[in-house]
Amino acid sequence: MSEGKNRQWILHARPAGALTGDEFHWNEAPIPRPADGQVLVRNLWLSFDPTQRNWMARDSYVPKIPLGEVMRAISVGQVIESRHPHFKPGELVQGTFGWQDYLATDGHGVIGVRKLPPGVPPNLALSLFGITGLTAYFGMTDVGRIKSGETVVVSGAAGSTGSVAGQIAKIEGCRVIGTAGGREKCDWLVNAAHFDAAIDYKSEDIGTRLSALCPDGIDVFFDNVGGVVLNEVLARINLKARIVLCGAISRYNDAVPPPGPANYFNLTSKRARMEGFIILDYAPRFPEAIDALGRWQRDGRLVQKEDVAVGLENAPRTLMRLFTGENFGKQLLKIADPPLA
Repeated sequence: MSEGKNRQWILHARPAGALTGDEFHWNEAPIPRPADGQVLVRNLWLSFDPTQRNWMARDSYVPKIPLGEVMRAISVGQVIESRHPHFKPGELVQGTFGWQDYLATDGHGVIGVRKLPPGVPPNLALSLFGITGLTAYFGMTDVGRIKSGETVVVSGAAGSTGSVAGQIAKIEGCRVIGTAGGREKCDWLVNAAHFDAAIDYKSEDIGTRLSALCPDGIDVFFDNVGGVVLNEVLARINLKARIVLCGAISRYNDAVPPPGPANYFNLTSKRARMEGFIILDYAPRFPEAIDALGRWQRDGRLVQKEDVAVGLENAPRTLMRLFTGENFGKQLLKIADPPLA
């Protein structure tokens, strides 16, 4: 127990442009006591994802976070006290517990509380087996419908979702090119994640490099960025290409939405498909994805890159890293080690 206090970050203001940290307010409240049908969870690890910026600003596939409430985040914690028949003290659980030390919950929420599979550590539950790994799996296999021999491009490829998405395409026999910011990230994509090539958007012209690396066109594009990269890919798509809209981090901080991609009409002439998706739609099939991802990791065909910050007090700064390109791999924050054996 943190001296009998529950440390929290409260959403204080809606973001206007780039995050500054002033959107959050530090608070210390009493540790809640679970009512009948509830459990008391001690937060251990927090997941940081670009979609949290949208949760702060607007209604989307989930309602926006009300001002004055704890900042929403997916996290892993440990049951400290249980008055719920399906949970026992000591069990590790995952849910939308938010930026705080403790939470009393009945198991419902944006993402319901679920137990971690035996032997899965908290960091992997939030990364490879969490929202990002699951998004990469279903985005590539179901929405992208990748086939062996196709040319696949992934934007934001050194990020948590893009890195896994590209590796899945490689496992399935595709030729994969990723875009990332900086030589270190591009080298990791080629040497560790086994992409066929990487484009450094900070120092290289994206259109020129795509033409050189994809002389026969692009069959599948897994997009985490939007903006210039999306527009340049649209100019080079093949007949029946599939564009998977996972995210558009290049525009999340824009106060006024920028114009859409100039090359969008190429979708018509190429009879191509551009489709967005939400990972929650695939919840009944999560075990399928976790089984495949785990098998590929054990076989050494899939590597997981994580960027771990430490300390609840650093939560706002950790979220901001996603939008400055500082993070490398899945961004996590560790709050505490399990308090119970």
